[in-house]
Amino acid sequence: SLAQGRSYLAIPGPSVMPDRVLNAMHRAAPNIYEGDLIEMTAQVMTDLRRVALSSGHVAIYLANGHGAWEAAISNLFSRGDTALSLITGRFGVGWAHHARALGVTVETLDFGIKAPVDPARVEAALRADTARKIKVVLLTHVDTASSVRNDVAAVRAAIDAAGHPALLAVDCIASLGCDEFRFDDWGVDVMVAASQKGLMVPPGLGFVWVSDKAVAACKGADLVTPYWDWRPRIFAQEYWQQFGGTAPTHHLFGLSEALRMILDEEGLPQVWARHRTLSRSVAAAFEAWGQGGDIALNVPVAAHRSGAVTAARIGQGGAERLRGWCETEAGVTLGIGLGMAAPGTPEAGDFLRLGHMGHVNAHMVLGALAVMEAGLQALGIAHGRGGIQSAAAVIAAG
Repeated sequence: SLAQGRSYLAIPGPSVMPDRVLNAMHRAAPNIYEGDLIEMTAQVMTDLRRVALSSGHVAIYLANGHGAWEAAISNLFSRGDTALSLITGRFGVGWAHHARALGVTVETLDFGIKAPVDPARVEAALRADTARKIKVVLLTHVDTASSVRNDVAAVRAAIDAAGHPALLAVDCIASLGCDEFRFDDWGVDVMVAASQKGLMVPPGLGFVWVSDKAVAACKGADLVTPYWDWRPRIFAQEYWQQFGGTAPTHHLFGLSEALRMILDEEGLPQVWARHRTLSRSVAAAFEAWGQGGDIALNVPVAAHRSGAVTAARIGQGGAERLRGWCETEAGVTLGIGLGMAAPGTPEAGDFLRLGHMGHVNAHMVLGALAVMEAGLQALGIAHGRGGIQSAAAVIAAG
């Protein structure tokens, strides 16, 4: 095997964590009542608003992205309220499932797994809601499973065009710090994210950004419990109230370092541009391979693809075989296909994902693609030539 040496985890989260982030976390427990931690946390809160381009509030939870979903749901709804979930993959389904389990009535518009939300259908559905039962529209910015990227501003415009009072809640778990996102400019009311993807921090922190409008509209929500309540967190009088108890100290140290890297060193526009270029290089390789085999990107239209993750199909179980070869023979771990085919069916092994989110650069992406092309050759999987040359050309053009 040629897998000896430093392995590369190329899954779409947890993402590669910078040594600087890990080193920032590698320290003794701090004083949680006064001193440097409290001052650092205040800057972290400011930087979380900066990374989302939000002038509103932000709450931190000791949770993963699913916990952030529940935090948002608990504060947004009362029992019997109605949500409209816009589905473009597994995670749109997941957020809706959590809402139903908590007692929310959920209507859905399913747009499949290859194309984004159609704003015209959203507008029509809201116009049809003459009783104004729908309280919140749930939207996934980037579905981590399908790699579809939705136009958040267009969905907001559809809500407004329908003259509907529904709030807009957006899942940015896969996209924050990777794909362009503008909380204020795009009229978002609530947004959720987590630490382990574009923010380059180990799993364990969930985030909810909240506009003043959402705080006022949801003041009487009866699903909320003391831990999930965002009001003590965003209007905290004591330091510990921001976390519902003991602060996630070491995650905060790592997050502070990661946000500094994103905002103050590379710069958010440059972060977005890097992810776009890396995504285009991955797409170029798959498009070349697809010219001579049963290989295709899941999202056919370039404008609808995420900068953070690429989902693709390699037929006849080729994706599963390639994933196995890359890990055991070359030390590169690719992501499984999530929700793209029913488990146990012949198509279940046809999908994989390549993460290119967070602390990832050109040589890492080109290296992963070169290993994949070697695997296609080693396994005898039919594919077109020139995948690496095509990917390199994108990188060279910048």
